[in-house]
Amino acid sequence: MHTLIRPMFTTATLRGWAHALLGAALSVPPLTAAVLSAPPRWQLPARIAGFTLALVVVVTALGAPRGARRGCVGLANRLLGTGLPLPAAESPRSRWTNRLRTTAWLVPHMAVGVAVTTVTGLLVFGAVAFPAVWWGGGGEITVLGGQVTVPAGGTGLWTPLVSVVCLLCAGYTTAVGTAALRLLAPVFLDHRPAEQLAAAEERMDALRERNRLAQELHDSIGHTLTASTIQAAVAGELLERDPHAARRALTSIEETSRAAMDDLDHVLGALRDEQAPKAPQRTLADLDALVESVRQAGAEIRMERGGDLGQVPAAVSREAYRIAQEGLTNALRYGERTGMRLRVEVRRGRLEVELVNLVRHEGDGPVARGNGRSGQGRQGLKGISERVRLLRGEVSAGPVDEPSDGGSADAARWRLMARLPLGAGR
Repeated sequence: MHTLIRPMFTTATLRGWAHALLGAALSVPPLTAAVLSAPPRWQLPARIAGFTLALVVVVTALGAPRGARRGCVGLANRLLGTGLPLPAAESPRSRWTNRLRTTAWLVPHMAVGVAVTTVTGLLVFGAVAFPAVWWGGGGEITVLGGQVTVPAGGTGLWTPLVSVVCLLCAGYTTAVGTAALRLLAPVFLDHRPAEQLAAAEERMDALRERNRLAQELHDSIGHTLTASTIQAAVAGELLERDPHAARRALTSIEETSRAAMDDLDHVLGALRDEQAPKAPQRTLADLDALVESVRQAGAEIRMERGGDLGQVPAAVSREAYRIAQEGLTNALRYGERTGMRLRVEVRRGRLEVELVNLVRHEGDGPVARGNGRSGQGRQGLKGISERVRLLRGEVSAGPVDEPSDGGSADAARWRLMARLPLGAGR
């Protein structure tokens, strides 16, 4: 019995009935206009033509507004549980096609709404009327044009059962109408193949942008934290022996931290879909400041430039800066602080970014101390590889067999090389 009664009292049934009621309410304007357009004095063919024409015109007008489709999708998702995607950006051709599809959806919505509302209204009325007449001493009730006698006393005990049956029928009627509309909704309101492709591309663009922002955040904050940590240690060592140098290190920490906060505000604002401040677009022109921050962290680094860096496209220049930044961050974090060399050169239509730094020997061979083995090092190299791949370039990273130029005797060299075609940024 519980299984039979359950459909009447579920939230889904009540929401489906609310959706049907809205459909019945929407049918009032077109039906009113259709009736007024078919006066009784007209002949039957003219009345049918006037009724049909007015009905089509008003229903089309209801489905034509730009927000009608979005509203229909929202109601179907909320009250029918369809899970349809919201309308995507439309071309002029798809706009009119979708308006016609919205109009076509309104027809079954109104028809099912009128049917469900009418039937459930009569059934609920019967569920209340039969027990009420019996409780009042019996009498007659008109049902579908016929008279039904409700006796008083014990012979009328069947009326509560009729009331329960009426309520069950009302619940199942609503459930059937809701199921029918749930099946029809995707036909008229779901994205067509072209819209599905456009929506998928839009989602891919959004995910690509979020991944890019996450990589930007990793590069910027990772470099800042690494440099600031080393500079703080240097400042602590020099605080008594050389206060001026310690003060310079602390000033550098403040400046790099402020720049990192700007990057953080921009990325978090974009990830939250807020109006973020303009992102600092650092390029190869900012390499001197980057190298200086590495020197202030206590590292020895030699900078080499070659070719006309002014001809490097903006997109390649930005990505090259980030590659150099991530490489230097890894070198500071996992390598030696002596013997670094950064070379940025334009050669044969490509931009080459080469970073060489010292690494420790461990056992029988050189170890990158995380430069390529630890989780953080792999993450940095993965980000560099993704940037290079998007620009259709080449990247390599690993130990170099040649002896080191300086540093301790148990140190070898680690080399990062990225080659970016200049045409990739145009």
